[in-house]
Amino acid sequence: MSTQTTHVLILCTHNSARSVLAEGMLNHLAARLGRDVRAHSAGSAPSGRLNPLALEALTEAGVDVSGYRSKSWDEFTGEGAPPLRIVITVCDSAAQEACPVFMGPASGASPVKVHWGYPDPSNALGGDEGKRQAFELTRQAIGYRMQQLLQLPLETMDDAALQSALRTIGQN
Repeated sequence: MSTQTTHVLILCTHNSARSVLAEGMLNHLAARLGRDVRAHSAGSAPSGRLNPLALEALTEAGVDVSGYRSKSWDEFTGEGAPPLRIVITVCDSAAQEACPVFMGPASGASPVKVHWGYPDPSNALGGDEGKRQAFELTRQAIGYRMQQLLQLPLETMDDAALQSALRTIGQN
């Protein structure tokens, strides 16, 4: 059995809200469960800033957000990039974009890719309070799927089984 860290990249176009929520929740839950899983987030057109309501939702859930920043998916290609096992898109526009080539843990391998869409909480109605509630509900929904991901035997699953399991999680 391999003890290699499972690296997961979560993509959204601007890397300011949903992908940041997912990165925070996966890292937080993995640490609590003692799983060797490391989440990263990035965007195809990063905004350069994180949505303060995303950071607020994570912080209120006990997630350490120090060091978080909006980054380009280019950081996860080429030399020095972590070997990605899983790539998850969390916004529809990122799912439809042509992704760069990400390297998997095995030489020449590609990571398993899946789309778990969430509505943009920053578009919620109801002013600041409505947006806060939407961010918290999105954080909870993402957290639920991340808990399911962490229940999988990632170290022993082949790519086809992992793809199937991730698609099933995305349908729940």
